[in-house]
Amino acid sequence: MALKVGIVGIRGIGMQHAAAHAADDLADLVAVCDVVKDRADAAAEKYGVRAYGSLQEMLGNEDLDIVDVTTGGYENGSWHYEPAMQAIDAGKHVLVEKPLSNDVGEARQMVGFAADRGVYLGCNLNHYFTPPAEKAMEYIRQGHVGELVYCLHKMGFSAGEGVYGANRNSRWWGFPYAHFKAFLSHPFSVMRHFCGDVTHVQAFVNRPWFRRKEQDTMLSTVSIHVRFANDCVGYLLSQRGDATYGLGGWWSLEVAGTRGTFCIENCIEKLTYWPSPDPNAAGNAERPGGGSNEPIVMNTGITDFGATFPRRIHAFLEDITNGVPLESLRASGRDALAALEYTWAAMESYEEGGATVRPAPLPPLHGDPAAMLD
Repeated sequence: MALKVGIVGIRGIGMQHAAAHAADDLADLVAVCDVVKDRADAAAEKYGVRAYGSLQEMLGNEDLDIVDVTTGGYENGSWHYEPAMQAIDAGKHVLVEKPLSNDVGEARQMVGFAADRGVYLGCNLNHYFTPPAEKAMEYIRQGHVGELVYCLHKMGFSAGEGVYGANRNSRWWGFPYAHFKAFLSHPFSVMRHFCGDVTHVQAFVNRPWFRRKEQDTMLSTVSIHVRFANDCVGYLLSQRGDATYGLGGWWSLEVAGTRGTFCIENCIEKLTYWPSPDPNAAGNAERPGGGSNEPIVMNTGITDFGATFPRRIHAFLEDITNGVPLESLRASGRDALAALEYTWAAMESYEEGGATVRPAPLPPLHGDPAAMLD
């Protein structure tokens, strides 16, 4: 039976979520709500569902399985906490847009409360729900990357001084860490997805002359060096339109190991795998490329980044439908919290002149004894 879904916040991202739920056989989109009732009414008419002006009203009138929180707020995340906590308190499973919150303390509470109530809490960390990411993880799991050596990730907005315009929207202006909080959840979550937990963070940050001239306080170019628990090292560069990106476009991830290296370009578009030299691999059918050292290229033919939304949302619906253990939920609230802990460590490092900072530990995984069969 399809899961009954209600969406909170129905602007651009909310409408993308609505389209994904409406097209998915595992979902039954039954209601939308927004504090601007006209927006909810318009979405309700488009999708043939009911409209509400508040979450409380929607929860009181609908028998929902899932509440999808796509509100925005300051730094893109300040309006996530209250509706998510309200839905969790009502016993609903919750999917939250990224970042989980713009406050790491709130995010910790959200993760803890969902665990206490025994409901699924997921986050729309959609950047690794793609064919290139799935194939890259297959390379890792089959041993074709080997011991991880380094991870290089570049993600952001490509522009420059000629097209800069000061964003004086009250939800952005005057918030120096807005780019950190609104955006770094994506690259950190991708790096962690492939390379594991981060144990050390060091950050250097700047903003170019044209931002300083306009008294734009946003710290817009972020250079972060990390160390993973498995001793792999990594580097993340994220910038918000301060310059034009070169090779790899606006999104590129290179992960290298002792047996091979892969690079994903533009998130969903392309994957290249380079096997490491191996004089004994000639004719080895189990080695990618049959032992050849030529790169293997996968072009998906997908150029629409929006295609990541239905793929990620389907995974959330699939996990709940299958009743996976809470700790096995893909792109969980705990995963989103990890990205925020790394973000807060980067902010602390910057404030301490580039000192190495250890992120706060994640809540331990306890597991469901009934789900542990061995």
